Order: sequence, then C-alpha cells, then structure tokens
Amino acid sequence: MKEDRLVFWGTGDAMGVPRVYCECPVCEEARTEGVNRRMRSMVAVENGEERFLIDCGPDWRMQMEQRGIRTVERILVTHPHFDHIGGLPEWADQCRWTGIRGELYAPSEVLEAIRERYPWLERNLELRETEPGLVLGGWNIAGWRVNHGKNGYSYAYRLEKQNFAWVYCPDSIGLSAAEIEPMRRADLLVLGTSFVYEEAEYSTRSVYDMREAAELLDEIRPVRTIYTHMSHDVDLNRLPELPRGVSAARTGLEVRLRQENPADEASI
Repeated sequence: MKEDRLVFWGTGDAMGVPRVYCECPVCEEARTEGVNRRMRSMVAVENGEERFLIDCGPDWRMQMEQRGIRTVERILVTHPHFDHIGGLPEWADQCRWTGIRGELYAPSEVLEAIRERYPWLERNLELRETEPGLVLGGWNIAGWRVNHGKNGYSYAYRLEKQNFAWVYCPDSIGLSAAEIEPMRRADLLVLGTSFVYEEAEYSTRSVYDMREAAELLDEIRPVRTIYTHMSHDVDLNRLPELPRGVSAARTGLEVRLRQENPADEASI
C-alpha cells in the first residue's frame, strides 16, 4: 500500500541560500558542499506518483527539474508574496503546453492578490477558494490567517487524514492565542524560523527565530517539529541544541505522514 510522504523541495527564506552578494561561511558552504544550499520554501505531499504542492516560488522550475517531474496539477498557496507565488506564471505555461488545467487553491483574499499580479493565469488555471475547507489527496485541509509581522499576513494549514494531523506554517511571528489554537494536538508541525537568533528590532521582523520558536513549541507541544524557511544565518552543520523532537529540514528531506514516524526519514 502506498503511503503519504512530505517532501521538502525548498527550505530557504525569501532570498534563498547562498545570497549572491554574500561570502559568509554558510553561503560559501552552500556554493561547495551544498548542505546549506536552499531554494525558496516549498513542499510536496506525495503518494506514489500523485502529489500536490504547497506554494510555488520563483525556484519552482529548477525544483521540478531537480526531481525530474514534468507536470503538476494542484498547488495550495499560503500567501501572495513573491517567494511563494513567483513560479505561478511558469506553472501556468506548463499547463498550457501539456493541456492540463491546473488547480490553484488559496483563501479568497490571496486569490484576489494573485489575480491582480497575474491577471492572465486563469487562461490555464482554475483559481479555487479554500474556504470553508477542502480535500486534496484525501487530506482534510483547513486554513487560517496568521500574523506575518511587518509583511502583513500569511495562512497556515492544518491537514488531517485518518489518525494523523500536521500543520504547515512557514511565515509567521508573534501568534495570538486564537492563531495558535489550530496548531495544538498536531503530530507534526512544520514551522518557519529564518534565524537562529534575529537581532533586528522586533517591529521590523516577519518570521520567528529558533529561540522564539522553542517558546512557542513549549506551549503547543506538537509531537514533532521541523524548521524550514531558513536564511543564511542558519548553518545546518552547526545548529544550536534544539528542543526534543525538533529538527531542521534539508533539501530533499522526506517524512512519512503517519504516527509511527519519527526516525524514518532521508535527505536526498
């Protein structure tokens, strides 16, 4: 029987790693060994050859080529920032030339922003609202608005199937009690943490750092947490001590979406 897997196609923040201008140790390592090479954050939920993506950033074409995949039919979007939707025109072009009418899912306000930026997409894509909930790949999916700091808002998604529940929240900070509540009782939380410790003034920031994330996890207590959306401040070769059950994603990481997880994973 085929099983559901979460595959990390990208684990980087809005600018990716390496930064073209930067010669810091993390960026230099990313140019050589490449453990820290990170394209913009995107994941695939896969079951055999069936899949849907969450987000479609500007690295989408390279991520598809990297995995030898020629077509994608369904994509769920968290928010309308370029690092999460910059690949949509290329996806629409794929749909045009392969004769597939793609299905783009997002909350209504996100779809409106996408239409304003890319008004031609609906020639080749169906834009479908996620409200009041949807099912993709057998997963019951519910989304809710979360604080994205100085960058406005994003959406997090909770996905449930059989006895497994997981949450994808790549862009958030300073969540309220109401925003935190849907994250509780999760078998897996995928959370954006752009820095180990971000020194910028709080009002200028938009994503949790790892120190703040540890405090959040202390409250909501997911069974397992994986950090993503990481900048060149994060060196996967020299991570700080992380809380129990917490790890940082590498490109190609595959996670079985079932309760008898947590050690069965691989980096590709």
